[in-house]
Amino acid sequence: MIEITGVEKAYQMGGTTVRALSGVTLRIVAGDFVAIMGPSGSGKSTLMHILGLLDVPDAGSYKLFGDEVSGLSEDQLATLRSRTIGFVFQQFNLLARTSAEENVALPMIYAEGRLDLGWARELLAKVGLEKRSDHRPNELSGGQQQRVAIARALVNRPRILFADEPTGNLDSASEKEIMAILAELNSQGITVVIVTHEPEIARYVKRVIRMRDGVVQSDEAAPGLAPVATLAARAPDAARPSATTPAPGAARTARGPGASWRALTAHFRQAGRSLLANKARSALSMLGILIGVAAVITMLALGAGASDSIRQQLSSLGSNLLILRPGGRRSGGVSLGAGAVTRMTLEDAGEIRTGLASVKYVSPSVSGRAQVVFKDKNWNTQVNGVGTAYAPMHTAVPIIGRFFTSAENRQRARVAVIGATVDRELFGDQNPVGESIMINRITFQVIGVLPVKGATGWADQDDLIVIPINTAMRRLLGKTYVDSIDIEATDAASMDDLQTRVVSLMLRRHHLPDTNDEAFRVRNMADIQQAMSQTSKVMGLLLAAIASISLLVGGIGIMNIMLVSVTERTREIGLRKAVGASRGSIQAQFLVEAIVVSFIGGAVGIALGVGTAESLAIFVGWAVRVSIQSVVLAAVFSAGIGVIFGYWPARKASALHPIDALRHE
Repeated sequence: MIEITGVEKAYQMGGTTVRALSGVTLRIVAGDFVAIMGPSGSGKSTLMHILGLLDVPDAGSYKLFGDEVSGLSEDQLATLRSRTIGFVFQQFNLLARTSAEENVALPMIYAEGRLDLGWARELLAKVGLEKRSDHRPNELSGGQQQRVAIARALVNRPRILFADEPTGNLDSASEKEIMAILAELNSQGITVVIVTHEPEIARYVKRVIRMRDGVVQSDEAAPGLAPVATLAARAPDAARPSATTPAPGAARTARGPGASWRALTAHFRQAGRSLLANKARSALSMLGILIGVAAVITMLALGAGASDSIRQQLSSLGSNLLILRPGGRRSGGVSLGAGAVTRMTLEDAGEIRTGLASVKYVSPSVSGRAQVVFKDKNWNTQVNGVGTAYAPMHTAVPIIGRFFTSAENRQRARVAVIGATVDRELFGDQNPVGESIMINRITFQVIGVLPVKGATGWADQDDLIVIPINTAMRRLLGKTYVDSIDIEATDAASMDDLQTRVVSLMLRRHHLPDTNDEAFRVRNMADIQQAMSQTSKVMGLLLAAIASISLLVGGIGIMNIMLVSVTERTREIGLRKAVGASRGSIQAQFLVEAIVVSFIGGAVGIALGVGTAESLAIFVGWAVRVSIQSVVLAAVFSAGIGVIFGYWPARKASALHPIDALRHE
């Protein structure tokens, strides 16, 4: 079963090389019950670690079941340990916050990808702990903890059982019980190898190997076996379930396609238990991710809301719109005097409408401030005189009543369409259509109410009155020139060309040279809309980037906490490797813990972010829009943080050598 030849092992202690084993050669056959004895420093524990595949020799040959194993990789050794070897440690090495039955079932995660608690309870019953299966290690005596460790060593039905000082921390009564269990297991066909320095243990075994200074001094049969109580004699028959031990090495179940999924489920369950065991530390780890995700969602919601608000306000100005205004006059590059400007007339607007292609609508306009009175209420507002095309150009078709007609414009009719703010201030809940108002002491009839546009900065787009332009110029404002001419192109593609042709037409009509580029100014609303939309998008991305810094800081916090966890749980990592965990399994467990922290923090952060955004909309009045994309982005980002920043601690944990981890203090 076990055959080693010329095995050597040395350790570097500072500047000194300590030879733990020097050319050790021995053979252990199936069914043997062996005690390896010797004083401290004799090399017996090192030998057991090599025999148990927890350590590898520097030189020599090690054959297990006839196969050379000294050159196998760590994961290959882990597979062999999980299938053929069981360990019982002097310090028990039980997981502190885990029940006895879960401690027993632990090796099954790495051998079968699951926790079979029913089988674990059967094994606990075989060692007399059927009534203590749900107790944690701190609720058990030393002897009971060692029995749990023995049951754990048997859970994968090993062919060899290694026990390192199994009675070293026990009283004499518990020592006899543990040795009775080991003797009974050996009688059932399991090979048992005990490392001890206690001479009385030799009374229980079949063979004693004595070591000193790293070499085997003697290998002889034991003088005689001490009588031991059987397992069945130590518990009432009625309370003991019937469970027989199968032939050594028999596999309980094969690892099927669902084994990986079951293992992952077990990792998540253990990750949850580990996080709950350190609630304060886990909460602090989640806090950074929580704040980061909430900040990202809130900032993206604010950015999206601002973009929507700007887009809505810009759409109220009209699409494919050019606004022509007079500029300073120059002739041949020479100014015609301070304050001299070109003047635009209604005839200019008519010529643009009829003389240029690609023109859909034209509306000249004038504006001024006026005092408006209705009964005992008055209001100072903006009055705009416009053409009939103003309504379709500026999406200003009245929601109540109607817009004025071309005939009313020609007749200089005293009719008015009022904005929502004027309606509210003068009429309240009363229907204004058909009512008469005084604008600068001139009576006008209200014929409609404009749709709500909203406020932009300091300007309220709903605080205005629209009247026919001829009425405004001749009856109200006394203007002979128009302030601006709004021009809507038939499509966006023709706007740049139309802008050039409008300026050329105006220069010809006003007998100005073609080189005079300051006589008229044209504002392209499409360019303004694009610039404002782009600015809004950039600001949204900037806000998201700033918020993402919180996620980055949260990820660093997770990494720090996980590194601390790796240090604190080094012995646990060593135990898991000793019972069959591969590097990938250890890495998966710690990575899962980091992902769980990120996921929970991200989920709470999403809820907090959405709640914060909605609160800003309700209590502060800011425009916000929480999009599915922002929630998905934050969720993916938080999960990614767990993977990225959890990888290094997980990799560090998986790289620990099992025997070094078990010796960690």
